[in-house]
Order: sequence, then C-alpha cells, then structure tokens
Amino acid sequence: MSETELGPAVVAEVIESRRITPESTDEVRHIVLRVNEPSFRYREGQSIGVVVPGPHAFGNKYHMRRYSIANDRSRSNEESVEFSILVRRCFYIDPVNGERYPGVASNFLCDAQVGQSLSVTGPYKSPFNVPSDNRANLVMIGVGTGIAPFRAFMQHIYRQQGGWKGQVRLFYGARTGMDMLYMNDHNSDLKEFFDEETFIAYNALANRPLMSDAEALEQSLDLHVEEAWSLIQKPDTYVCVAGLAKVQKAMDHVFSEAAGSSENWEALKEQMAQQGRWSQLLYS
Repeated sequence: MSETELGPAVVAEVIESRRITPESTDEVRHIVLRVNEPSFRYREGQSIGVVVPGPHAFGNKYHMRRYSIANDRSRSNEESVEFSILVRRCFYIDPVNGERYPGVASNFLCDAQVGQSLSVTGPYKSPFNVPSDNRANLVMIGVGTGIAPFRAFMQHIYRQQGGWKGQVRLFYGARTGMDMLYMNDHNSDLKEFFDEETFIAYNALANRPLMSDAEALEQSLDLHVEEAWSLIQKPDTYVCVAGLAKVQKAMDHVFSEAAGSSENWEALKEQMAQQGRWSQLLYS
C-alpha cells in the first residue's frame, strides 16, 4: 500500500489505553488518541485509519485498518482533538498450515503505550445516516466492537442535543456479561443513558455453551420482535447495524419471520435504504 493510496496522514498520540474486558475473555481495549492539528475534525459515526509501519507480508510497506470513532465531538478544542477507538486483539488461523497469527493492526494498537505516536488517516465518511430531527426514532443493532459508533451517537443525542423525543433502542448480543462492552463491570459508561425516558437497551447473553454473540443478538431481537418490528415499520425510524457480518444473518432471520417472508423483509430494507433510513457497517 503506497502513501498515495493511504491518503494524507496526521500524527496521533496515545493518551490512554485501558482494557475494558477481564482476563477471562477476549482482550478489548478502549484507546484514546490526541491529534494536535486544528483542522482535524470528525462527526459521530466516522472512522479513522491507523497506519502500521512495515515491512509487512508480500512486501507491503504499510498496513492500514479502519476503526470507528467511539465518542462524540465534545473532546475537541481550538488546538487539539481527542477521540477514542475500541480495539479487540485479534488472531487468525492459517487454513493451510493451521498456524495461529496475530492480527497486524489490532495487536499493534493493543501493545501501543501511552505517549506513543501513531499515524492516522481520515476521518472517513460515515456509513450511517442518523436523524437530525429529535422526534425521529433510532434503532441500533450490533455485537462486539460494532457498539463503538452507537456509543458516539448516544453521547451526541443525549448530551449535545439536550435530549431526544423519539424512541431510541439498542439491541446487542454477547457471549458473557463481561463482553457487554461499555456495559460491564470494567466499564459501564453507557448506563448513564439508562435513565433517559426514550432509551432502552435490550442486551442478550449466550444461554448455552458455544453460543455466539450473533446468536445471542438473534435471541434479543426475537424476545422483543413486536416492539422492534413496530418501530422499524414507522416512516420516521432510522436503523443502524454494526458489527461482524454474521449480525446480518441473525437479524434477517428474525425480521423475515416478522415480515411474513424474506422477500417482504428485503423489500422493506431496500425501501428504507432508498429513503436514507437504513445504514450498516459490517466486517468479517
């Protein structure tokens, strides 16, 4: 990957890195970065690219991975900008030799020390369409680190907007209570929004061995399908979906049944997308 392909980069300093999951489960870190560049500005839902210096496999000089920004714009001033990202330390298994290899960007970031300088690119255009009218409804569906942009949205609508009149729902699945990112014993800052009259979080945990977070999400949606389906059909409801690609399979299964068929559900999704009320960010 060349510098031209990367786009313009700025220097960001790591000012905080803390693990928000216990040792008994996957390592996920909340990392705060500071950019001392007044022109660097972002909006909720956008992402930044973290550039990992090489050399890398296949002769690549750079490796870049995008991460959604996990906070609102309140941490900006005339001289610098601070923003947080959510990083899960990842590994992958080579399908040929069975060897286990560390994910390049995630391990680089999880190992980064406070005071270390990184190169970041962006911010990149947000894939999400979030309503500006505080009377609109917002339905957020996801698992894992897909909660990062949702955290930013909730900070924005309840802190900066001064409240939200429409209904806001979060459907989130996890394997264990400690995997409820920003809602577990190590970090629970999303709980400050639980007192908001318009906000309800429906979180489901895996209730059997080897059950995945996506299956837990499907369980959460299924248990509250009447409310979710009622909101989705309203013309002033916006839906945001984020997380692993398997989220889509879980969600489609529940809502296809609610719609009467997969064809009906796909037609409704397409209609919402055309109206700017359906947006998603899924990754493998």
